[in-house]
Amino acid sequence: MSIVDFSKTPVAELYGTNSFSNALMRERLPKNIYKEITAVQAGEKELTLEVAEVVAAVMRDWAISKGASHYTHWFQPLTGLTAEKHDSFIAPTGDGKVIMEFSGKELVKGEPDASSFPSGGLRATFEARGYTAWDVTSPAFLKQDPTGTTLCIPTAFISYYGQALDKKVPLLKSIDALSKQAIRVLRALGNEVSKRVFTTVGPEQEYFLVDKTFYDQRPDLILTGRTVFGALPAKGQEMEDHYFGAIKERVAGFMRELNTELWKVGIPAKTQHNEVAPNQFEIAPVFANSSAAVDANQMVMETIRTVARRYGLEGLLHEKPFAGVNGSGKHNNWSMATDDGLNLFDPGENPESNARFLLFAAAVVEAVDRYSLLIRSSVATSANDHRLGANEAPPAIVSVFFGGPLTEIFDNIAEGKSSGKSNPGQQIKIGVSSLPSLPKDVSDRNRTSPFAFTGNKFEFRMVGSSQSIATPNTFLNVAVAQVLSEFADKLEKAANKNEAIQAIIKESYSKHRRVVFNGNNYADEWVREAERRGLPNVKNAVDALSVLIQSETVTLFENHKVFTKEELESRYHIYLEKYSKQINIEAGVTIDMARRYLFPAASGYAASLARDAAALAAIGAVSVPQEKRAKRISELAGELYDETSKLESALTEAQETGEAFAQAKAYYEKVRPGMDAVRSKADTLEKLVSKEAWPFPGYEDLLFKL
Repeated sequence: MSIVDFSKTPVAELYGTNSFSNALMRERLPKNIYKEITAVQAGEKELTLEVAEVVAAVMRDWAISKGASHYTHWFQPLTGLTAEKHDSFIAPTGDGKVIMEFSGKELVKGEPDASSFPSGGLRATFEARGYTAWDVTSPAFLKQDPTGTTLCIPTAFISYYGQALDKKVPLLKSIDALSKQAIRVLRALGNEVSKRVFTTVGPEQEYFLVDKTFYDQRPDLILTGRTVFGALPAKGQEMEDHYFGAIKERVAGFMRELNTELWKVGIPAKTQHNEVAPNQFEIAPVFANSSAAVDANQMVMETIRTVARRYGLEGLLHEKPFAGVNGSGKHNNWSMATDDGLNLFDPGENPESNARFLLFAAAVVEAVDRYSLLIRSSVATSANDHRLGANEAPPAIVSVFFGGPLTEIFDNIAEGKSSGKSNPGQQIKIGVSSLPSLPKDVSDRNRTSPFAFTGNKFEFRMVGSSQSIATPNTFLNVAVAQVLSEFADKLEKAANKNEAIQAIIKESYSKHRRVVFNGNNYADEWVREAERRGLPNVKNAVDALSVLIQSETVTLFENHKVFTKEELESRYHIYLEKYSKQINIEAGVTIDMARRYLFPAASGYAASLARDAAALAAIGAVSVPQEKRAKRISELAGELYDETSKLESALTEAQETGEAFAQAKAYYEKVRPGMDAVRSKADTLEKLVSKEAWPFPGYEDLLFKL
């Protein structure tokens, strides 16, 4: 363990010591080179090799001074994880010695083998060439462990023909697309100062911790990240005593070291607390630009696992590792800001900023309504299927929460009514003084909403805890960019901008306010009400992914130059295959654990009870309870065996299904119910078999012992 004494090393001195941040570049680079780099980051210039050479030399010297011997182009392939190939800085001199080299060309571009990463048909398996390209918007950093130090350079990953093989390239393109359209709107509103719009993200990361001793005895946790068996103990989360409770000493030590590791690489971890379920926790950072935030969140997930093991713990990031208690999400707090510091979702204190806020907020409402299926697909995974709609997370219905006051303002605009108490008798005229100033917190929070406005940002709560946030943000950016482009078309043609703004908001919100819902999204009544409103409710990932290959989706992404048709089709097939593979693994583990461990344990225990009962009967003692218990366990063991055989048949049938969608559908409709049936028998048995005879640690151990 490497706990830092903050009394000797203040956090302010520790923070960013392993990050090649803008502050470090400003300190170490020549002024003209630093100016060039910031211009590249702002999208104003392209990176030249001459500039890269200078940056590479400074980056190399800094990394070596910190003990680094290798560097890696750190990228995010379509596995959803990160990838890295390490190269040393050494270069032989020919006389048996070496020098430490790192060129601008090596900084800007790398060439890892791309053949074994999923491509969804974009390339043949024998086509191995792939390229990594330095992402200047996200800082390089050092990864340190007992084996050494490595310089990690965040990069994009593309094929030989320039196709995106990762999650970073589409994200960066979507940010550019959104910026282009947002600037058009700002120009029409009279803003001639802002040059670029960035999306910012602050992802709240939920996770579980379990004792590694128990984890290592559970094949399902090791191989799938979740428990495919497990009976609930007498106590779960119903006492609500874990949420925001006092943090246990062991966990507090873990959290302290987690923060230390994150702070060193410049990740602004801010908030930590106990979550609702036992042994569930959350960590949240301060907002950052989307590219850096995506990279930081991948590092957060990796660091949770790494640091947990130092404390004899295992970090679980699966969306639903334990049935019957809350699962884990990743609340994606999303906003838009200009390069000169304007938050476009800040209601502001004057009519001019109100007009801007209402226009951009209306664009989000329209985007969420029109592209709800696309947004739903961005969180479509087999793991998230366990969580969504489970009375701990939003249902699979995408809706927007505004709260009463803000909804009333939009309703008044849509219906041409007066602005209310602030200006009785007057109609709202956007951009003039008759519109009342809006407080920053215009509503209470709604923790059940999948897409909630929370004062100066939108919180997308459907994202799964193990997911990369790149895809949800990419899809959201493009959806909003499309609506803003249509708003800009109208504004640029308008003779009277104030009237045009009001007309746009009125028309847009009138058509799309069906997606606004301020009530309890967990309630069954909302599901019925959403159906009445015509809102889609796509309950499983397999069906949700179908939108990716629809012609309207292809046109949307091609128009904004984010995805080609081929890239979208590749992702559709990759995500379907990943779904099938995940369920295939889970079903295999279920069958293996049932046959090799649970059935023998239950049968053996029933036999021992029967022997005990027979022995008692032989001496004339009453043994009815023993006999009944033995009989019931024996019956359940037989049913477990039968359900396992049925599951095996369903699994074989799914494996032999050829086409990707049909196969994923078979896994969803036949294999998953078969797993549930096996689990039902096993969990009932767990309550009847003695703890000593049961082969695996139960939920009581996993959820309440740290």
